[in-house]
Amino acid sequence: MTDAPARPHWLPLLVVGVIGGVLSGAFGVGGGIVMVPLLIWLTGMDQRTASATSLAAILPSVVVGSIGYLLRGQVDLGAAIALAVGAVPGALIGTWLLRRINIGLLRWLFIALMVVIAVRMVLIPVERGERIEETWWVLALLFVVGVVTGIASGLFGVGGGVIMVPVLVVGFGVGDLVAKGTSLVAMIASSAVGTTSNLRARAVDLRSALFVGIAATLCSYLGVLLAFVMTPQVSSILFAALLLLSAGQLSVRTIRRGRADRRARAADAAAEPA
Repeated sequence: MTDAPARPHWLPLLVVGVIGGVLSGAFGVGGGIVMVPLLIWLTGMDQRTASATSLAAILPSVVVGSIGYLLRGQVDLGAAIALAVGAVPGALIGTWLLRRINIGLLRWLFIALMVVIAVRMVLIPVERGERIEETWWVLALLFVVGVVTGIASGLFGVGGGVIMVPVLVVGFGVGDLVAKGTSLVAMIASSAVGTTSNLRARAVDLRSALFVGIAATLCSYLGVLLAFVMTPQVSSILFAALLLLSAGQLSVRTIRRGRADRRARAADAAAEPA
């Protein structure tokens, strides 16, 4: 009879939640880019369980962070809805494609794009307070951005906020606070859909998600306050660092997956009869 896997201690789970919650509120991202590797490192979770648990835990903190930005008038609801409507089917398309295509080259192109965007955010000043002109074609374009964001999230395992915020700032000239608030509101729907799917598949460690989620939710509003204290320049530099961190993590996963694929092909070739 095999022993049941040990449950993670509550203290590292709270640490993960605090970090994820502050990042969520301060930068308009889900926090998974840091929470997933921390869950793997500090608690010994496998990649799939860590990703599913992180998504479930961050959902309430995304809601709290969204409320914080809404109360300060730093959310473009029309843009958020357009992004969310596109992101949900986009994520489903991305996860479907993940099982059917070789995306090695696509991963490296996406990594290069993230690095370019990070450099762009540092070099080009951000004007705080700029908003989106909500014409029908702009909303249609935001819907397309949502679809692309969802597909990228499904394919590469990168959270939607890491894509939405720089696209809104760099592509649409939106102020950093509006971009963060709009991104958080847009992520509510996609996070809820993803969490529901993971719960049905029993991929979530509910006890760990509860500890992480409580800490993340309590600290999310602290992150929102931090966002309003930071200058646009400091915010851009720190967000660029977060993008580079995301690119680095994705690079490591891509290299490891490539090595695993080569070993599998070598094993298959060795097993073939002469």
